[in-house]
Amino acid sequence: MSAFPAWRALPLLAAAFTTLPAAAATLENIRAAQEIVLAHRDASVPFSYLDQNRQPVGYAVDICLKLVEAVKRELALPNLAVKYLPVTSGNRIAAVAEGKAALECGSTTNNAERRKQVAFTIPHFISAVRLLVRSDSGFKSLDDMSGRTVTATTGTTTLPTLRRIDAEHDLRLKIVEAPDHAQAFGFLETGKADAFALDDVLLYGLRANSAKPQSWEVVGKAMSIEPYAIMLPPRDPAFKKVVDQEMRRLIASGEIQTLYRRWFQQPIPPKGINLELPMPAMLRDSFRYPSDKTGDLE
Repeated sequence: MSAFPAWRALPLLAAAFTTLPAAAATLENIRAAQEIVLAHRDASVPFSYLDQNRQPVGYAVDICLKLVEAVKRELALPNLAVKYLPVTSGNRIAAVAEGKAALECGSTTNNAERRKQVAFTIPHFISAVRLLVRSDSGFKSLDDMSGRTVTATTGTTTLPTLRRIDAEHDLRLKIVEAPDHAQAFGFLETGKADAFALDDVLLYGLRANSAKPQSWEVVGKAMSIEPYAIMLPPRDPAFKKVVDQEMRRLIASGEIQTLYRRWFQQPIPPKGINLELPMPAMLRDSFRYPSDKTGDLE
């Protein structure tokens, strides 16, 4: 066997290390900028949306503001500024992956595909994909939608779920993508779609804030389970440690339950509507053993 000089291995090792993704330096970037950027949605009621003053509010936004306080303590920057960045279902992942935002405060599902691009902290909600239909439509399940038009929002986990079920059951659905939840609901209102598929809690929020809530009904069995979590930059263990520790503190102290009641069981802006949604059993159980591990959901 011929000897392989050690010096010849050095270029190979160097090449190998240069192909590894660089670790993010979120805390250092926040310190340098003297501000932290929070990505938010405009119509994900009650998680992340705009109030009557066009300001970001919601359950996930309040959680993010708690996380910001932890970052302030970590960096000893009590006057750290907060800047908001509006995002959509289609660009939210890129906003975090590319470092435009340190945290995404919304209704984003933690799944295996997304974990290839971003990191997630401990889930703050667990939802299920269902359908919103007109109350007088007679539709009660996805099986009733054979040959019908169903709308869903671009960039959500609902679209691949809907396409998979459509193919498996030969429903011949006409699936229409909408750029955001508000436009998808608009398709339903104007008759361009017979149903709107989305996480049920978001459908309840859209229904509650519509002009005639009684005209809409959430129906059907759960098509998938969706664990929502705050998104953060990938490959940054130092920043993730700060965020995860604060999430665990919020859960252990009961503060997250207080935030939950504020947004799901009390009147919320802009119309003062109460969603009257008790904490789901799955979420309550998950808080007993907080973890960012949610399985390899696609």
